[in-house]
Amino acid sequence: MDGNEGMDEAGWEVADDDESCAIAELIGRQIKFWRQAAGLRAVELGERMGYGEDLIYKVERGARIPRPEFLDKADEILGAGGHLKVMKPDAERARYPKKVRDVAKLEAQAVEVCSYNNSVVDGLLQHADYAEAVFSNRRPPLPHEEVERRLHARMARQKVIEASVGRTMFSFVLCESTLRRTPGGTMALRKQLDHLLQLSHLRNVDLQVLPLSREANTGLDGSFRLTKLKDGTTIGLIEVQLASRVVTSPKEVQLLDMRYGIIRAQALTPEESQNFIEKVGRET
Repeated sequence: MDGNEGMDEAGWEVADDDESCAIAELIGRQIKFWRQAAGLRAVELGERMGYGEDLIYKVERGARIPRPEFLDKADEILGAGGHLKVMKPDAERARYPKKVRDVAKLEAQAVEVCSYNNSVVDGLLQHADYAEAVFSNRRPPLPHEEVERRLHARMARQKVIEASVGRTMFSFVLCESTLRRTPGGTMALRKQLDHLLQLSHLRNVDLQVLPLSREANTGLDGSFRLTKLKDGTTIGLIEVQLASRVVTSPKEVQLLDMRYGIIRAQALTPEESQNFIEKVGRET
């Protein structure tokens, strides 16, 4: 989602698909219920909260997604006893782009996630500074508010790794080029390399590097991901310029799975990869 899609002129997120609209409408109804129970008109609530009456009505209709600080303040002013504060995770989820919500749902149901990247570090592994630089490098440039929105969604999505220890295995193969590229400058890359080393020690993460010096590289056609679900289904995801494609055809999924197995064999072992990342860090 580029440009100002998903936001109004003041930078407030707009519910723009069925799921986010349903969540926003549910939260809005709760806010209206507690406002009316407190005997306040919309204009009075707006005055106490420091917002305009129009925004209060838009939030109550589900046309705007309330921010965490809005729910905190509304809960306090309306005496909701935490009933509005508790909806902050739902509001946060509604603010994420639909694509992020869909991928996060799959990852939460997966028994194994496999990812090969040859352009940038996988989003689940990105340090905040590195991720911000990746979004900021988009052309035409994204508005600052949209960069912040996407960054927040990416950081929140990463929690799935530590939250799924004992349930989901994550396998990542990074082409050496992703460790050399500096989208946010040298300091951002150093933080990213340190972050990779920290994640590589998690019990449910296998992180491998495919050196540029390898003569064989089955991943030259580009980055891709495989998500293996509990019911035995495997779903592929291929992302290219301006588009991403979900792969469900058994024949195509089997091909991607075979390629990923070969790529892992061509890459350094996890232990060798940790040493390689440390070496790149010393050279950066």
